[in-house]
Amino acid sequence: MDFSDEFELLLRARYPLIYIPTREEERIEAAIAQSARQQGNRAVYTWDFVDGYHGNPNDAGFGKRNPLQALEFVEKLPASAPAVFVLRDFQRFLEDVAISRKLRNLSRLLKAQPKNIVIVSSHIAIPDELSEAMTVLEFPLPAAAEIRIEVERLFKSTGKSLENRVLDDLVRSCQGLSLERIRRVLARAIATHGELRPEDVDLILEEKRQTIRQTQILDFYPTTANISDIGGLDNLKDWLLRRGGAFSERARQYGLPHPRGLLLVGIQGTGKSLTAKAIAHHWHLPLLRLDVGRLFAGLVGESESRTRQMIQLAEALAPCILWIDEIDKAFAGVDGRGDAGTTSRVFGTFITWLAEKATPVFVVATANNIQSLPPEMLRKGRFDEIFFVGLPSQEERQEIFSVHLLRLRPHNIKQYDLERLAYETPDFSGAEIEQTLIEAMHLGFSQNRDFTTDDILEAASQIVPLARTAQEQIQFLQEWAAAGKARLASRHSSLSNRIQRQMHQSD
Repeated sequence: MDFSDEFELLLRARYPLIYIPTREEERIEAAIAQSARQQGNRAVYTWDFVDGYHGNPNDAGFGKRNPLQALEFVEKLPASAPAVFVLRDFQRFLEDVAISRKLRNLSRLLKAQPKNIVIVSSHIAIPDELSEAMTVLEFPLPAAAEIRIEVERLFKSTGKSLENRVLDDLVRSCQGLSLERIRRVLARAIATHGELRPEDVDLILEEKRQTIRQTQILDFYPTTANISDIGGLDNLKDWLLRRGGAFSERARQYGLPHPRGLLLVGIQGTGKSLTAKAIAHHWHLPLLRLDVGRLFAGLVGESESRTRQMIQLAEALAPCILWIDEIDKAFAGVDGRGDAGTTSRVFGTFITWLAEKATPVFVVATANNIQSLPPEMLRKGRFDEIFFVGLPSQEERQEIFSVHLLRLRPHNIKQYDLERLAYETPDFSGAEIEQTLIEAMHLGFSQNRDFTTDDILEAASQIVPLARTAQEQIQFLQEWAAAGKARLASRHSSLSNRIQRQMHQSD
């Protein structure tokens, strides 16, 4: 059910107080007017604090700078007269006891009248005492069909033709932006060179980055990481490479569903976050990073609203990669939190979306502590696969050293004894290997020379790897993975070698 159908249903069902959080004021008011016409040509009265009611000459200016008077106007109209009252920015006055009381009185009165009060606000801010009376209705960002109409309308003003391929690229790039931002960025492109060009997609992407930054929920994360930058993790890389074309139209025609996502569980510093960045770069998809802590806010209903906004924005930008780092910390002990059930509701909304989403949003979630994750998160259907990312084997450590040294000293890599470095760094993670190289560079730089294999080994001797400081947690993770709870990301990790030995012994 789209917005118009749902809104018209609420009008017919005589829902007295409707709250619509959106920044697209002009577009929502046009949609409300359209729905009012469909419902027997209902009258629409629009109020704001500065100008009062406007649109109807007989009532122009009524309730100016007086929100209580704006509500009293609802009672002035005949009880049988169908009407919709649009109140802009009215959330600012809901904490006032007189306003709150008046709205609750009106909610009882309007159940018997064909009238509805619609509060349009940029965000949700509903006090406790009004939470039962208010119905929150989400207003989605413009869909591809609506964007296409707008792009074609703007392009007609140039008097030039537009290839279907370029039009499709522009429409896809504009998804996730408000209609006003789309008009603004396309008008800028037309003003620059008198037409729309394929390279204008870059302007749209920059506008998209600005929009995402302003939500303060998602980050548009640029990445240049390649699959080849990941040392080891052969099973995981093979799995990803096989799905490289799974978002294409050819895959849809073949009958393949969109890939859902991955949960990467394992020890810190083993390349889980790097994998998320490499997936986005290799699949040529935008990478959105979600800090789950930003979803939680103090006002009633705002955390749930932010969760829905995050989902709406991610789906509007699809196909894309949604990266959720350390998801275990966000939802640890979800049932035991004393926050009036806010965390449970946010978690419920999120995992329901994970299971039911039909849009091509590929979720990459990482977790270090599997014990703190709710069991619902691990159920089949949330993710395509759960991979365990363990400590690298000696062979993989050699590959990791090679990756970093090819980046740092591409012309002198033969001077380094990679086999010895890998042998002398047991239990080191990829992040610890990188830190070892940085420390070795400091040693060489401080003595005005290049760093050597001996410098790297000296630096390694001074680092205590996490495998020793968090031995119990790592052992638990390895036993959990060895029990078949997750797929091994590495073909040659120490854990996979141990499992193979156990299988041979059992044979």
